[in-house]
Amino acid sequence: MATDLEIARAARLRPIAEIAARAGIPDDALEPYGRHKAKVSLDFVRAQEGRPDGALVLVTGINPTAAGEGKTTTTIGLGDALNAAGSRAMICLREPSLGPCFGVKGGATGGGRAQVAPMEEINLHFTGDFHAITAANNLLAAMLDNHVYWGNALDLDARRIAWRRAMDMNDRALRATNVSLGGVANGFPREDGFDITVASEVMAIFCLARDLHDLQDRLGRIIVGQTRAGRSVTARDLKADGAMAALLRDALAPNLVQTLEGSPALVHGGPFANIAHGCNSVIATRLGLKLADVVVTEAGFGADLGAEKFLDIKCRSAGLAPSACVIVATVRALKLNGGVAKADLGTEDVAALRRGIPNLERHVENIRKFGLPVVVALNRFTSDTEAEIAAVQDAMAAMGTRAILCTHWGDGAAGAAELAHAVREMIAERSARYAPLYGDDLPLADKIATVAREVYRADGIVLPAAAAAKLRRYEDAGFGEVPVCIAKTQYSFSTDPTALGAPVGHTLSVRDVRLSAGAGFVVAICGDIMTMPGLPRVPAAESIGLDEEGRIFGLF
Repeated sequence: MATDLEIARAARLRPIAEIAARAGIPDDALEPYGRHKAKVSLDFVRAQEGRPDGALVLVTGINPTAAGEGKTTTTIGLGDALNAAGSRAMICLREPSLGPCFGVKGGATGGGRAQVAPMEEINLHFTGDFHAITAANNLLAAMLDNHVYWGNALDLDARRIAWRRAMDMNDRALRATNVSLGGVANGFPREDGFDITVASEVMAIFCLARDLHDLQDRLGRIIVGQTRAGRSVTARDLKADGAMAALLRDALAPNLVQTLEGSPALVHGGPFANIAHGCNSVIATRLGLKLADVVVTEAGFGADLGAEKFLDIKCRSAGLAPSACVIVATVRALKLNGGVAKADLGTEDVAALRRGIPNLERHVENIRKFGLPVVVALNRFTSDTEAEIAAVQDAMAAMGTRAILCTHWGDGAAGAAELAHAVREMIAERSARYAPLYGDDLPLADKIATVAREVYRADGIVLPAAAAAKLRRYEDAGFGEVPVCIAKTQYSFSTDPTALGAPVGHTLSVRDVRLSAGAGFVVAICGDIMTMPGLPRVPAAESIGLDEEGRIFGLF
């Protein structure tokens, strides 16, 4: 069987100008990065503002497992299938982070015959957006320490500096560091640390900004620390916001690529959903809605994380109203949720499957709380049996929805044709009544408790006194109306990654809270989640290299 990389290399890609023309983007609005990828000018993006919006379809999934679900693959397959069915569809995805590419997850360009391309370039440096975001983050860190070195006119308290450095790599050794060592010439020593770039507030701002003006305004609102008197110090106070915006100016233009079947795709931005808000850029999504009848987008990890944040943070902030939602599941993943070992997933086990189906049922119930119609995409593996498929379909029918068998990995658009038909029907019915889960005026602690109760089905939250005091200070400072962004494990509804299925009777343990004033949300850090991941015992990087012809191998 051909690998994803081999399938991607065998595809005949079209010149990016041809893909742009198909999407209604003229040649003079493109800044090409080679033959098969380009940025779309911000002038062209602004010029589309008066046009009506198409329909927005969210693709999400059950909690991710080692068995694999195929959420990005399904997003791409659905977009291809909608185009094949006569809709003008555009796909909006996040850019991959180098951390997972070289870690355990691999890339994020889909798989099989449902991929965006050029796969190798998208998964590695692409158009340099993440490097620009990393540079902007670290420029602010450098200017902060430089300000302290040259007299500290703002009276920053070194014990209350909150801004951390960033890099787009998994490196646990950098989670906690000491900086400015080596003597007087190097500054004042203090504790510091690194987050992975996709967890940086700069990344969140980049993906929520509407335009360059909004970008710089948000960057200026970043709180880097406190004075000795307790006053917040911002990036604007350090006069860093202008230079940061300059670093990000070109990156803010959306990236246009194509699927293997020639559908246009905007791949832009990439915050993680377990430690950030997990959605592609607002600019790319809004452009897609102006150019297409249907935009198919995804949110990271399971619906309890990515979809909740897409609906409670991104849609609220950008004024978006989705028309429908697709939840991706596999028989294998549901059996794993039901207690089957990974090595035994190829053997039929309907009883275990039924024990795992409550995970899917809970996600369906949760999405409906936001007022969206739901259909399930059952991504088929060759080992799935008819009895297992029927068990999932029967369970979904009992909930008043459908589980549609999909084979787009092997069959491309044809394998998602039935799913596309169901999505078109949901859009035509106009039954969506989108609303966020909680109101703006709810206290911050109650917002966290609402997500814990309604989405995770927790009995309550554990909020340390120090975290509760921070939330009160945020409210006193005028940030009480912002949404909350829960940072927790993606593998479970609870904070215990081993609690599969649909656990009940648990509490959400909040370790700390952080205000992302520029992004416009409060992050609640729960359980043992880390903002700088580590590499696994055997990282994917060990299998990646160049062959004798200089071609990359091992990337997936």
